[in-house]
Amino acid sequence: MTYLENKVKFVPTGFRKLLFLNWPLILLLSAIASIGFLMLYSVAGGSFTPWVDPQAKRFVIGMILMLVIAMVPIWFWRNMAGLAYGASLALLVGVELFGTVGMGAQRWIDLGFMRLQPSELTKITLVMALAAYYDWLDIHKTSRLIWVLIPVVLILMPVALVLKQPDLGTAILMLAGGGFIMFLAGVHWLYFAVVIGLGGGLVAAVLNSRGTDWQLIKDYQFRRIDTFLDPASDPLGAGYHITQSKIALGSGGITGRGFMQGTQSRLNFLPEKHTDFIFTTLAEEFGFIGAASLLALYVLVLVFCITSAINNKDRFGALLTLGIGGTFFLFFAVNMSMVMGLAPVVGVPLPLVSYGGSAMLVLLVAFGLVQSAHVHKPR
Repeated sequence: MTYLENKVKFVPTGFRKLLFLNWPLILLLSAIASIGFLMLYSVAGGSFTPWVDPQAKRFVIGMILMLVIAMVPIWFWRNMAGLAYGASLALLVGVELFGTVGMGAQRWIDLGFMRLQPSELTKITLVMALAAYYDWLDIHKTSRLIWVLIPVVLILMPVALVLKQPDLGTAILMLAGGGFIMFLAGVHWLYFAVVIGLGGGLVAAVLNSRGTDWQLIKDYQFRRIDTFLDPASDPLGAGYHITQSKIALGSGGITGRGFMQGTQSRLNFLPEKHTDFIFTTLAEEFGFIGAASLLALYVLVLVFCITSAINNKDRFGALLTLGIGGTFFLFFAVNMSMVMGLAPVVGVPLPLVSYGGSAMLVLLVAFGLVQSAHVHKPR
């Protein structure tokens, strides 16, 4: 019996695959999305329109896609990783050429029935490409310079395109997610020490470039930094978002004001209450208990991803699962830190809770890949 035959000997086939799905993970994702529907209903003033209806439909479509993807053997997705990565790069170039503009940024492609944000898709295809690369690469070559430069280029190409939109938050998430995969694959820690040192130098250069001819980031991004450092300096201007967010978080107390009783969201003091700042609405209405409960659900999703990856002897499947789990962690960690004033406001949605079609569909597709790795792992 060959290695490959032995490797796939106990992989389930046909309808038996449904039994091998990670059903607790599906229930967790459904529970998180249900919290999102509840909060969107609240911020809409007790109405299913304009946010709950389309969000629920996208969730159903996303769950169907997740199950379909889960039934496809993981080796197929490994072989498709390069094509998926190339297609996402092409879409990012398409955004630059004929993308639609919203809130001062050019990040979307209008498909008629929805607006696609290719940068959301690229977060996942980048993880796929890096996992496939390190699955192909001899493990003894992982830390050799030439083999380290290749994934660095794979990461920097989409990051550069996203920065042009501009979308600093997504670019940072891509850098962090790509670096996480490289670390998991076994790249020597000295490379990361060098990158951290260069990152510190870059931050210094960015701050020193303000007001010069070679300014490295946009003025509004500098205002976000100022707001992060001292939101009270402009409470009615640049600091308005985070000031109102902190008021909402604090007013919820331990148990919250009650469902649909949040003053900050109901009286429209809270900006972007259905997207980036929806966590503050949850905290105001359900208090610390509600916020901690949502965080616990997120952590359980991570636990299932980590457990599945540890028990998976297929290198691609394990790296893919951990990479998607890490990306998921960055989503909710950055969003929660942002609305609590622990990080600059960078426009990162709360996964499965914030309103947004592209983010929800892409995330469920990503968990479809996690399920495929789980179902088809060697047993």
